[in-house]
Amino acid sequence: MRLAFVPPRFGPGVFGGSEAVSREAAFGLASRGHEVEVITTCALDHYTWANELPEGISEENGLAVRRFPVVRHPSRPALRAQLSIQAGRIPDLNHQVSWMGFLFSVPALFEYLLREGRGYDALVFSPYLFWTTSVCTPFVAERAVVIPCLHDETYARLDVLRPVLAGPALVWFLSSPEHSLAHRLGPVARRHSVTGAGVPVPSHYDPCGFMERHGLKRPFVLHAGRREEGKGHDELLEAFSSAVLDGGLDLDLVSIGKGEFDRPLRVQGPLADRVVDLGFVSDQERDNAFAAATAYVQTSRVESFSRTIMEAWLAGTPVVASDASEVVAWHCRRSGGGLMFSGLAELAEQLRLVAAKPEVASELAAAGRRYVIENYSWPTVLDRMEASLQAAF
Repeated sequence: MRLAFVPPRFGPGVFGGSEAVSREAAFGLASRGHEVEVITTCALDHYTWANELPEGISEENGLAVRRFPVVRHPSRPALRAQLSIQAGRIPDLNHQVSWMGFLFSVPALFEYLLREGRGYDALVFSPYLFWTTSVCTPFVAERAVVIPCLHDETYARLDVLRPVLAGPALVWFLSSPEHSLAHRLGPVARRHSVTGAGVPVPSHYDPCGFMERHGLKRPFVLHAGRREEGKGHDELLEAFSSAVLDGGLDLDLVSIGKGEFDRPLRVQGPLADRVVDLGFVSDQERDNAFAAATAYVQTSRVESFSRTIMEAWLAGTPVVASDASEVVAWHCRRSGGGLMFSGLAELAEQLRLVAAKPEVASELAAAGRRYVIENYSWPTVLDRMEASLQAAF
């Protein structure tokens, strides 16, 4: 088949779950003999949406990549709509329409799809939230595949985004809870399935080297991901400080990922050397971090798949996760590889448990690794995607 993937960003330094799924699925399907292109923007940073890469066609690891420039026209109605959404309120339809271009638009990409979209057997859009999906999908709906990466959030309840789930030829969900959420919110395309997402299996890990390279002397729990609203980073810092100061936790906390790292007052004094932020690290060093950790802590409430818990399990590391995320709780129950918490006190208690009982941590990690290998290796997921494409087109 001739396939196109249409993510909002693609290329070196792009960090995000939906972008990783699009990138790896594109390369995976190309390796199976499909003719695959990427149609995307010139932007790399999802905060600024600046045009950092040149417009036009390039080749990246054997894939043709077509890049189109981002245009930004911020408006007061769009800003008012965004502020309403952030406050949990759904703006009226006129403001929703203005909001669709709040972050960016890509007119040249839209025009290309109108002219050339019929030349592809299928076009895969992800995630549901961005202009490249929400505006472009309806105009090529008969050959559109959407990987929504849906969260239970105010954005998902906007009227202007309903066609993204209801209108395409095919929708691929990453988990059963995401699939159920979509049906609770409204109509879903007749053809849809839970494909899951693949997670690459590293060939080796270097946990000791990771400790040495970063000057880490003590066992630690790891947190990974963007420091954004809904990801729970601040709550983790508070729970960790309580576990150390009040409960004698004998672990440090290491954090990796993008975004500003703000330390609350409790971790600026005696705990300053117990909390280490390494910022953004390479993929290989990220894998080493998972392998070196005593446990991985997933505090995010907004997940459609949660790639990081899969990476932790593959590395032989147990997961301590918030039960506020339906998706993460679902994975932990199915796998038997995670400990759940509700609230800061229970999080602190679970951290003390993995520190005090390494045999329990080891059993959890082994169960988690089996779960990922059996369900979310890329060959398994690509089989599901190919079967779905062949049935739909």
